[in-house]
Amino acid sequence: MERSGSPFPEPLEAAARHAAAWLDGLDRQPVGARADAATLRARLDVPLTAHGVPARQVVDELARDVAGGLLATGSGRFFGWVIGGALPASLAADWLTSAWDQNAHNFGTGPAAAIVEETVGKWLREIFGLPGHASFALVTGCQMAHTTCLSAARHGVLARRDWDVEKRGLCGAPPVRVVSSDLAHGTIDRALRLLGLGTEHWTRIAAGADGRLAPRDLAAALATSPGSPTIVVLQAGDVNTGAFDDFAELIPLAHERGAWVHVDGAFGLWAAASPAQRHLLAGAAAADSWATDGHKWLNVPYDCGYAFVADPAAHAGAMAYRATYISYAADARDQADWNPEWSRRARGFATYAALRQLGRDGVRALVERCCEHARALVAGIGALPGAEVVAAGRINQGLVRFLDGRPGATAEDHDRRTDAVIAAINAAGEAFFSGTTWRGRRAMRVSVCNWQTDAKDVARTIASVAAVLR
Repeated sequence: MERSGSPFPEPLEAAARHAAAWLDGLDRQPVGARADAATLRARLDVPLTAHGVPARQVVDELARDVAGGLLATGSGRFFGWVIGGALPASLAADWLTSAWDQNAHNFGTGPAAAIVEETVGKWLREIFGLPGHASFALVTGCQMAHTTCLSAARHGVLARRDWDVEKRGLCGAPPVRVVSSDLAHGTIDRALRLLGLGTEHWTRIAAGADGRLAPRDLAAALATSPGSPTIVVLQAGDVNTGAFDDFAELIPLAHERGAWVHVDGAFGLWAAASPAQRHLLAGAAAADSWATDGHKWLNVPYDCGYAFVADPAAHAGAMAYRATYISYAADARDQADWNPEWSRRARGFATYAALRQLGRDGVRALVERCCEHARALVAGIGALPGAEVVAAGRINQGLVRFLDGRPGATAEDHDRRTDAVIAAINAAGEAFFSGTTWRGRRAMRVSVCNWQTDAKDVARTIASVAAVLR
């Protein structure tokens, strides 16, 4: 094509060519990475030149040198952790986001980005069945969604004790108590540390065999210090089994005792999109805040998470800041009033594109399809000789374990066998899984949230595990 003299077409065309080759090869290439750290370091840790390198050459050499060091997370046979792929529209919109290079601080720094984000927040509240008045923020992921929501919670519970935490800080403040089950995700731990709430004030109650927090146990924990400012964290989708707490019973119980209730719905909040799974979230809309990810089940590129707060005043009280050198909109939403970042990526574009591509029915179908494939994988792998189902799981999560067949094999032997089989499956390249420890036993997690996973991927994966076990 004819060149305009712009420095952009050549490196962008090179990037598009490499990206297309990567995506087109997902079904054929190994799902796991192949290059070790030493190999990648030898390729990439080159001397920094004094005069630089032409842009196209940089792109071509980068694509060449990372080969074998990338996980094929977009593959329909990637089942590690809880990582989605990228829908075509969301990926393309994310490329445009980089090209447009808007600072999505507020309406003045990126008007279109602000209105897109405003629209996305409305659509997401509708999908999740959350109150229409709830405020929201688009952040980097559930880690920062929790941090945002728990900042609002800290503001809210201390304001009820006439303590302005944003002005007076935490020194001398009434200690804020946090209560959850012992299955709370590690991002809660990190959020509490980042916010200065500390893990010493965190009561973690043993969940039941079903992975849920028992109402009587929550009531007993709350009764131990009835006057303390309290935040209760509940789960919508445990990371191992997909268990959901009983929101309809637990939230009113917590509210009766003056607690703020935060829901960790990193992937489980998306169950609201499916009539078949929606009952798992019964009562969750009565909580005070909710956190979830877009780069999991919505399949937008990393990084993207969503925070929602039922009390906008508490949310803005924790986050908003005004400066004389910034112009503010009278008729639009300024994003920085609701999120912890000042300069920030306009990640609303990718979410907007994903929701437009899928529509309501597409989101529903994606959720239900992933749940169906997860059940098939857990049942199919668990039925193989030398394997067993540890947790059939709920929604799109489940656990299987691999047994040491030697007479007298111990639990530790089964643990070692499980880890060895996971490593062998990943080394074979047909699929990728991650491991976990559940109730003291090692297990392989089955997590399905990729829009590309289909019945052929399920059958191909079960066959590959069977070959490893043979």
